[in-house]
Amino acid sequence: MDNTTGLHPLPYVPGAGRPVPEADPGLVARWHADGGQLVDLLSGVREALGGIAGFRLGPGLTVLVTDPHAVQHVLARQPDRYVKRSHRARLLVGDGVLSASGEAWKRQRRLLQSQFTGTGMRRYEQRITEAARTVAARWTAYARTGETFDLGQEMRRFALDAIWRSLTGHPLDEGTARELTAVETVAAALPTLPADATDAREAVAAELARIDEVARRAIEAAREGVPGPDGPGLLHVLLDAAAERPEYTDRLIRDELVTLLVAGHETTATTLTWLHLLLDRRPDAREEALAAGAEGSAQRRQAVQALVHETLRLYPPAWILPRHAAEDDLLADHTVEAGTDVLVCPYLTHRDPELWADPEQFEPRRFTTPDGRPAHPGAYLPFGIGPRACLGLQFALRESTVFLELLLPAHEVTLHQPPSGATFGITVRPNGPTMATLRPSRS
Repeated sequence: MDNTTGLHPLPYVPGAGRPVPEADPGLVARWHADGGQLVDLLSGVREALGGIAGFRLGPGLTVLVTDPHAVQHVLARQPDRYVKRSHRARLLVGDGVLSASGEAWKRQRRLLQSQFTGTGMRRYEQRITEAARTVAARWTAYARTGETFDLGQEMRRFALDAIWRSLTGHPLDEGTARELTAVETVAAALPTLPADATDAREAVAAELARIDEVARRAIEAAREGVPGPDGPGLLHVLLDAAAERPEYTDRLIRDELVTLLVAGHETTATTLTWLHLLLDRRPDAREEALAAGAEGSAQRRQAVQALVHETLRLYPPAWILPRHAAEDDLLADHTVEAGTDVLVCPYLTHRDPELWADPEQFEPRRFTTPDGRPAHPGAYLPFGIGPRACLGLQFALRESTVFLELLLPAHEVTLHQPPSGATFGITVRPNGPTMATLRPSRS
């Protein structure tokens, strides 16, 4: 039974469906000739053929899925038919929960699930708040001196500090922060590394060694019971599991630690960077959020969260979700054969004019007004949906909200020559540095 919907999967009936419409080979050839990003090809395919469309980069068919009903079918209703294969980040995260599959993934997911909901999240509230206060102190100094700084780097430092405190119970020190820049280096390089796994690993061997050493030291300190000011963290949960489960070797603990570091800071940092870029173009949206209610009020929190949700709509962390058809299926009356690669693309679903009014516009009120957004669960999925939706959804939203509630009222950010576009890799990043200055808020 499909435990997401309570429905039994429908049997596949050979010959019952229509072929998936395929893009003109000329469209793909022009994209190749132009040297565009993958998102450019996908946008062209969707515009030409709609929410379920096929194209060929080689002999096999790839199916692009952006229709919300089909999105829900692939990710939530039939996750055992549309499976994850080797994750692009496996080189970095190893067999962590992000790239694991099958029974191993289920066991790892169950262990971590409780840490990111309800009571589990409350354990990390104070750690996130302390990380935000650390940024607030730096920003006060920036505002006083007029120093120019890279906003994106500040967001990454905040998010890395928050997840490091949550993992280890210790604030992020300068030395560890420098060593962990290797995580960003490897993540950025992943889309361009050689296809051969050995060659790819050799290309980033020095960075992986730095990451491994940071993980080794953290595991050793936790095992020796070195207390942090905030008490034990997620790393101790993994060590406790190792005492009872032989599969939790030091290597798997390292993989889970790095997975949580990557997933726990990259998405939040990128979202907060995009949000400040969007507010630079729409400063009235900042004023509206602050005017929604007094400091600490439910009204202001809702308005701040709407800023985050609208940023996630335009720049979802999981902008593309690859799947592989493990068996034949009918997808909205289209035949999908076993072995077909399927690409769910939240980035394009979130910008579909049939679902969202003025989809290219930054309009946070979509998330505070009745009927401001589509009701279908497949229409808004910045962290995915279904059993493989991102574990850290609540953590990321809480991080972003805490940061903005503290920093947004205190400072006005001025960006200098902001990036002109986006780079689509593992995440969607601004295509250049985000240099900024601060001044105390006039609000």
